[in-house]
Amino acid sequence: MERRPRSFYVLAAFFGLFVLFLYGPILTIGILSFQGPQGGLTFPMNGVSLHWFRDLFEQQAVGDIWGAFRRSLALGLMVMVTTVVVSVMAGLAFRKRFAGSALLFYAAITSLVIPSILISLGVGLIFNQLGLKIHWATSGFGSQLTWTLPFGLLIMFAVFNRFDKSYEEAARDQGATSWQTIRHVVLPIIAPSLIGVALFGFTLSYDEFARTLLTAGSYNTLPLEIFGMTTNVTTPVIYALGTLTTLFSFAIIAAFLLGLWIMGKRRARLGSDAGKA
Repeated sequence: MERRPRSFYVLAAFFGLFVLFLYGPILTIGILSFQGPQGGLTFPMNGVSLHWFRDLFEQQAVGDIWGAFRRSLALGLMVMVTTVVVSVMAGLAFRKRFAGSALLFYAAITSLVIPSILISLGVGLIFNQLGLKIHWATSGFGSQLTWTLPFGLLIMFAVFNRFDKSYEEAARDQGATSWQTIRHVVLPIIAPSLIGVALFGFTLSYDEFARTLLTAGSYNTLPLEIFGMTTNVTTPVIYALGTLTTLFSFAIIAAFLLGLWIMGKRRARLGSDAGKA
């Protein structure tokens, strides 16, 4: 049996430490959220129970946790849909060169390198100058799009750069209109990438703090609510909330991955049926 070199074990140990660094804090919060009723915010644990999870569903004096969750969920869905639609339209538009396309592209992705807090401040100032109300569904929505749209655009540009145009030509030869070609040929082919863009859009919005800090108005999103709780909550209820929101994020990711798997199986079955025909 061939012996593995020592460098393999060094790299494996380094990778293990890296994973521990990434997920250790999440694991620690998850463990501490199961403290007993008399438990505190640090180790050692004082009993094991679901007390703090039950406490989350009772009347809270620390803030509007579930209202913040509903707002983050609604905002995430709004950002997700907008990111997918605009990214697809931009990807289709940029397939052909047009005057100012390079300038427009760099303008669209510049927000990725600008500090998030400056984006939040700028959007808030614009709304104030225009006399518009700062609200999570308007100014908060706009500021988050400056974060999600560049990712969606970059993904769609990469997808369409390697898209085989012969599928579209075959559809047109069969008499399909431009809209029918997009609907029945292009969109089904790029559907897995659309799910990826949707996942990016939702998760980036759901977890975003800095770009929402000065644009959410009087009503907090969930990240802002959790940040506010860190200043006045001294019980493991905040850990229980962190555990539930983390599980929710993983559930969303799992749902998108399941959708990708189902879509892949469906495409494979259709391809198999077409081959038999």
